[in-house]
Amino acid sequence: MEVILLEKVENLGGIGDRVKVKPGYGRNFLIPHGKAKLATAENMAEFEALRVELEAKAAGELKQAQERATEVAALKLVIPAKAGSEGKLFGSIGTIDIAEAATKAGVEIARSEVRLPDGPIRVAGEHTVEIHLHSDVNVELPVVVDTEE
Repeated sequence: MEVILLEKVENLGGIGDRVKVKPGYGRNFLIPHGKAKLATAENMAEFEALRVELEAKAAGELKQAQERATEVAALKLVIPAKAGSEGKLFGSIGTIDIAEAATKAGVEIARSEVRLPDGPIRVAGEHTVEIHLHSDVNVELPVVVDTEE
């Protein structure tokens, strides 16, 4: 299946790229989410007419993501959790917990933007979590899991 990308898609291409994707990926994800259109002559002409508008929109989204990145970079989260004597947590700290702690600290972060490299945090101490704000903007966020008695 050949599609025209309407926005930059990570690991696939940029605005206006004509790419081949598996039919399920195109039908079930790219097209319904407005990230692509089928690569027909009609859609190609329509895309060329809207190219400037789409590129301006993408530039605005990138700028907004970079502004949010400066807010996130200034943040250091401290999350209290119950732990055993050796520092192992009773449970774990996941993406929801990190997103909620950041929102309470005054920086709005969605759960889907939090990337945990090694899965949920299960040990107290300092950890680094990646925040994915845009396909071109990733920020490292220090998270301290503090034990509570």
